[in-house]
Amino acid sequence: MTPETATPVLQTFPLGAQWPTIDPFLFVAHHDDHYPAGEVDLGPDPAQLRGRNIGSDFSQRDGWSMYHGSRVPGFPQHPHRGFETITHVRHGYIDHADSMGATARFGHGDTQWMTAGGGVQHCEMFPLVNDDADNPLELFQIWLNLPAVDKMVEPYFTMLWNEQTPQIRHIDDNGTATEVTVIAGSLGDTNAPTPPPNSWAARAEADVAVWHIRIDAGGTWPMPKASGDGTIRVLYAFEGSSLQIGDSEPIAAGTGAAVQADLPLVLRAGDGPIELMVLQGRPIGEPVAQHGPFVMNTRDELVQAFEDYQATQFGGWPWDGPDPDHGSESGRFAIHADGRREEPN
Repeated sequence: MTPETATPVLQTFPLGAQWPTIDPFLFVAHHDDHYPAGEVDLGPDPAQLRGRNIGSDFSQRDGWSMYHGSRVPGFPQHPHRGFETITHVRHGYIDHADSMGATARFGHGDTQWMTAGGGVQHCEMFPLVNDDADNPLELFQIWLNLPAVDKMVEPYFTMLWNEQTPQIRHIDDNGTATEVTVIAGSLGDTNAPTPPPNSWAARAEADVAVWHIRIDAGGTWPMPKASGDGTIRVLYAFEGSSLQIGDSEPIAAGTGAAVQADLPLVLRAGDGPIELMVLQGRPIGEPVAQHGPFVMNTRDELVQAFEDYQATQFGGWPWDGPDPDHGSESGRFAIHADGRREEPN
């Protein structure tokens, strides 16, 4: 990160596939894949897989990757402990399955919020459901830490469907529009859907918020100050032209900025539209020990996490294979560990 000489921008940094964050967040992964039409079992034409490192393909060749998938792109069965994943999908679908016996297909504006807690296995596959058109997929996966007192809670997931996720439209004095999707937290009188019960975001004093913002060319949006003392706020201008934050020099798309959260700031788009994510929250303020899919407070706890996983598999894997999908005809749905079925309305 590069320090700035003038407020309200405290630091700037370049964005890549994974974005740096500040406590209470751990990182953000931005996947933007332009998958082709599905050919065989919701996967691409096998000819397009030749030359890829199947099982670990992050090449972005032809504009897409298979990641750890061998047939369907995505991330087959893998474990987590000690934190939460917030997965917001702008385009495309994700097929989820986990060791709790829960499963879901979600996408096109939906968000899945999963508390790994004491341990869970899950998979996230990206089915190519269109066999006569491309299958673009864009998602943000945010890792939000858990405090020590909640690191070993029972795993849990909740769906924040697009239809229930509030969007705010602001028109500035020149008639230019800004649209804000309130994924987590609140913005003025608008509140996002409720996060999982043991989330750091479930505590009002944590002041956690996640917003997706699109400002049309030349438009301005007045971003209010954070409500809590000690809140951190980071802006990620990931697509478009440029963004001016208050009176600071504009930053180009592909740049992140940590800003003063205790100030109201006017955001201004450049000569084209700009899209950004905003993450904010009060730090947990505890030591972080991370190795791969586990995030604890000490090295000894990490060692215990690996031992527990080897001994218990975090409840086992109730599915026929490591990468189950829901076929080409399935719509959006979720089935929870207690058997409750949920669909957007």
